[in-house]
Amino acid sequence: MTNRIEIDITRVRPFAERMTYEATGTYERLDGWAHYKVDPNDHAQAGIIDLDKAPQDSDGLVEFAAEISILRPTDPGRGNQRIFFDYGNRGNKRVLQYFNDAPACNDPISALHAGNGYLLRRGYSIVWGAWQGDLWPGSGRMTMCLPVATLGDAPLTGSVRTEFIATQHGQTTFPLSGWTSTRSHPTVSRDTSQAELTRRRYPEDEREPVPPEDWCFARIEGGPGMDFQGAETALITSDTHVHIPSGFEPGWIYELVYTGRDPLVMALGHVAIRDLVSFLKYDHTDANPLALHSIEKAYCFGRSQTGRCIRDALYRGFNSDAKGRKVFDGVMTHVAGAGRMCLNHRFCNAVVPAGQQYEDHDNIADSFPFAYSQTTDHLTGLNDSILKRPKTDPLVIHTQTATEYWQRRGSLVHTNSQGNDIALPENVRIYFWSSIHHTSDPNQGAPTFGNCQNLNNVAQSSMLFRAMLDALDGWATDAIPPPESRYPKRADGTLVTMDQWRAMFPAIPGASTPWGPNRLPLYDHGPNARDGVQTKVPPEITDAQGYPILVPAVDNDGNDIAGVRVPMVAAPLATYAGWNVRTRLFGEGAMHEFTGSTFPLPETEGVRRATGDPRHSIEKRYGDANGYIAAIEVAAQELIATGLMLEEDLERVMARAKNWSAPLHDIRL
Repeated sequence: MTNRIEIDITRVRPFAERMTYEATGTYERLDGWAHYKVDPNDHAQAGIIDLDKAPQDSDGLVEFAAEISILRPTDPGRGNQRIFFDYGNRGNKRVLQYFNDAPACNDPISALHAGNGYLLRRGYSIVWGAWQGDLWPGSGRMTMCLPVATLGDAPLTGSVRTEFIATQHGQTTFPLSGWTSTRSHPTVSRDTSQAELTRRRYPEDEREPVPPEDWCFARIEGGPGMDFQGAETALITSDTHVHIPSGFEPGWIYELVYTGRDPLVMALGHVAIRDLVSFLKYDHTDANPLALHSIEKAYCFGRSQTGRCIRDALYRGFNSDAKGRKVFDGVMTHVAGAGRMCLNHRFCNAVVPAGQQYEDHDNIADSFPFAYSQTTDHLTGLNDSILKRPKTDPLVIHTQTATEYWQRRGSLVHTNSQGNDIALPENVRIYFWSSIHHTSDPNQGAPTFGNCQNLNNVAQSSMLFRAMLDALDGWATDAIPPPESRYPKRADGTLVTMDQWRAMFPAIPGASTPWGPNRLPLYDHGPNARDGVQTKVPPEITDAQGYPILVPAVDNDGNDIAGVRVPMVAAPLATYAGWNVRTRLFGEGAMHEFTGSTFPLPETEGVRRATGDPRHSIEKRYGDANGYIAAIEVAAQELIATGLMLEEDLERVMARAKNWSAPLHDIRL
């Protein structure tokens, strides 16, 4: 049998109020569902956990479905014959935000959502397709309908582990998944003595048991009261929620281990993307909504969670379709660090972050192999790589910010397991975005603190996305090599240990710095952990040293030396870091999620002397606003000359530089 896919388009609408682009004309948006049927015994689905335990139709096929959305040129002849697939992030649409500088939106339809029009002016057919099957509908998220794995007529059960961190006082209830947006695995028993709830201040602290009588499987519901009692609440027993009447103490890590049931066959998310893009690329019938667009190339983009998803799909061979044809010609993985997506696990929770220094630290998302090149794990003896199928491996542009070196073990992408530089495959480019942090919102406003000790990072980098995609297209279409990789290396002293970094980082008054990067110990995954079934819960650390995690070297300002320096970093008004530190009572001292820092430079030499700041003042560097603008232009022109920024972005960069890049900086000279 062969896999089957049927596209059901339920709605077609004009996009961006029929805004016309000179080369491509107008765009329209299509919404609908992709309905899939796959043979669980076919080699194309080999290795998918619990696929053999999913319900089958009369033909022995497993059925599932996923939402899809497409932006395509209204005139098929005016497109560029290329798909740009957005993996999204936790069901959220991202490419218009990051490539077009548009506001974040899961229902892009207006001219505002077109942003600066970059992808539309280029003529891409933009495709979204759901791949994360454990999301609930809501807030416009892309969702799936996946089969539940069973043991015949009996439910499939097993250990489930979830962490909860309250961010405010009075929080008493969490879904068992830990996330409102995400389906929970129901508990087999609501008897709390059959589960274990613990708490700890830091990830490596000893777990303190929460007595079974102090919590329950329940949720709180509220609404208007009766008999003049005002608002009322009710405690409702629930097999998908955990409740502590006295509340979760903010900043503490609570961990629940319980016996859950009804896992979804989550790795079908990889199949959904593979079969959808293959169909849109290779099918020439009327059933394909892009058939008249004569698709020649397919590219994809994923950031953070979805960057990990792309790396995992490549590793598991899902860039080869059921007929052995290449699916994506080029991929862009952004801020994935050294991780892969843990979809192919029983009781997978795909929304959980990959494992930071504090949050979800024990989530095993970073496991060998880390690099695209073949390396040997000196701790286990395994020899492996992300890319190992030359006929179907795509061109890869892997980009990561400073945050990935600190929180997401980014150095392992281009070192071996002992921290030594390795050569990259010819079809891979790695670009380090110096001093940028993980989220880097293109529409960032004035910096704030949040639950951090330092202001958040405000350095802007969206111009790099556009240059990267143009370079990828030239590489795939005309074999024009993109700019050489730029990332820190041991050989030239730009990739360093924590002790070396401490000796480099300036003594900035009031700056809170991390105690070190997020380490990666060697876990005991269990006998079948590589197949995702028998992972120990919680995982057991077998080697306290683990893998060496190295960080970028910094200059006298504290900004990263190696990599691609955007204009705001090359001509700085601050020190920009990929890390930030949690505040008191909220995990004080540990790094905070994926947040970076901004440390404004002293404005004048007088301020510098009064505060003891070792960094040169803004006054000494630039003299006045015109001097700053001139320095920004020099930095921008250097990026344009090397193909790392487009000419069209010069005007945007210069506009941002006016008035000292306000509101990102508040400079008064």
